[in-house]
Order: sequence, then C-alpha cells, then structure tokens
Amino acid sequence: MMKIKTGDTVRVIAGKDKGKEGKVLAVKDGKVLVEGVNMVTKHQKPSAGAPQGGIINKEAYFDISNVMFLFKGDVTRVGFKVEDGKKVRIAKKTGEIIG
Repeated sequence: MMKIKTGDTVRVIAGKDKGKEGKVLAVKDGKVLVEGVNMVTKHQKPSAGAPQGGIINKEAYFDISNVMFLFKGDVTRVGFKVEDGKKVRIAKKTGEIIG
C-alpha cells in the first residue's frame, strides 16, 4: 500500500516548484504526476489524435520523496493503522484517519 495515492492533495517540498500544491494525477514506480507542477515543453508531431502538432506544455513525473501529503491545509507524514480488521492511512501529525 502506497502512502500517497492518486487523488490526494500534496505540497512540493523540494525542487524548482517548491511550495506549490496540487492534486496527484498518477503514481508510478516511486514517481508522482501532480497537476500544474513540473511543467515541461514537449514538441509533438502532427498525428491523428493531435492534427495540429506543435509545442505543448504538460506535467512530468518526479520523485515521490519531493512531495508531502496535505491534510486539512497542513503537511503531514502518513502512517498506517489497523482498524476493524482493515489497514487505514492516518495523519501522523494529528492521528486522524485519512478518508
């Protein structure tokens, strides 16, 4: 079970976009894709899907260690706890269960 999942809100804690917040779009192999963060320029050839082609801006993956989970507007580490026979994520700062 990963500590950060798709749909979570995170804050970037390192790199060129430090301090930015966004929603996690995807998590893959210890890397994370956050909406509006780590924007890169891509030169795209015209194709059936994008007949115009040209230069587009899109998000790029970066390491999951560079983000922290945001819970109720504050950053916190994520832990796990077994409750009613189920493993749930908890916010380390407050001890509350992350829904």
